[in-house]
Amino acid sequence: MIKKGYRVAKMYSYTCLHRYMLTNQKTSLTKLPNSSIDDMKPWILYFIVCFFAMACNQKPAAPDVSHIAVPLQTIRFEQAFFKLDTNSIDHSLGQLHQRYPGFTQDFLFNILGTAPNTDTAAHDVKQFIATYKGLYDTAQKVFANWAPIEKEVHEGLQRVKYYFPKYAAPTKLITFIGPLNSYGNIITQDALAIGLQLYLGKNCSIYTSDQGVQMYPQFISRKFEPAYIATNCMKNIVDDMFAANHMGQPLVEQMIELGKKIYLIDVLLPNTPDSIKIGYTQQQLTECLENEKNIWSFFVQNDLLYANDLSLIAPYVTDGPKTETLGSRAPGNIGSFIGWQIVKKWMRQNAQRTPELLMQTNAKVLFQESKYKP
Repeated sequence: MIKKGYRVAKMYSYTCLHRYMLTNQKTSLTKLPNSSIDDMKPWILYFIVCFFAMACNQKPAAPDVSHIAVPLQTIRFEQAFFKLDTNSIDHSLGQLHQRYPGFTQDFLFNILGTAPNTDTAAHDVKQFIATYKGLYDTAQKVFANWAPIEKEVHEGLQRVKYYFPKYAAPTKLITFIGPLNSYGNIITQDALAIGLQLYLGKNCSIYTSDQGVQMYPQFISRKFEPAYIATNCMKNIVDDMFAANHMGQPLVEQMIELGKKIYLIDVLLPNTPDSIKIGYTQQQLTECLENEKNIWSFFVQNDLLYANDLSLIAPYVTDGPKTETLGSRAPGNIGSFIGWQIVKKWMRQNAQRTPELLMQTNAKVLFQESKYKP
């Protein structure tokens, strides 16, 4: 049974930042000063500030989890499915069900969406195989070497076990090919299931076609890369452990709740690029870090921190091509970025604070204790 799943694994977007930033810049560092000592002081100060900013963003050393035993079996379900004998489909489906009893049911009825009727299921399966055979062939080329992805997911699960030993982590990693408008990432009672149709690479023709663009705009499809698989698996696990509870809260508390989850994914996958964890391009993330103070000032000066009108705050905590009120270069879901920075500051204040304590701490309390002011 599917516990949680993303038809499009949660994503974020665009490039940073903002008419407000450009018109409110007080200094320009584009021209090298003359070489006198006095003229060099502003530059020395600038580099000192940059040094401390980099230091503040350094992460604590990740613990060694190589000794933690976590079973993980990869099942290439799509390979067995596309080898079904369509001339004897009922018999072949029976054999598939015997081999993978739980997931075959999930796939046929929850992913493929066929009816629990023998004739209907047989017809739908034959039609799906004929339609998606080309996409299956592409996936087999893209994922010919599954080992690096399995390794990244396995290490993430080892850290789940390290930080949350009571959590019953999935023991299977199942790959499948589903309809293009179906799930990309699923967690079941005992498995993480990956819809490879949504990880074939952003330039795959099925995404850039007119139909593909209509279904998935570029700010979404650019994240249809294999590099996102492990992160989206960990997002499903984090959501499974900690259900969303921020709806109706003031904006700043919603940002912090989202930031907690990004921080937790960062802990579980310390070697994965931060840009993938939040869903920005590297340039977007770099510019957000450079403009963190200005982004925060925007929220403060526009009295948005304690707003809870959904129509007003939704653009800051939901995915989109950009955050319109901040300008065309501002990423969508920019509130998550700020929430992440607040959480990081709170965690740095005390080395005894653990990921479990973080997730248990009330967002309002965390914000007050962080004394966040970039």
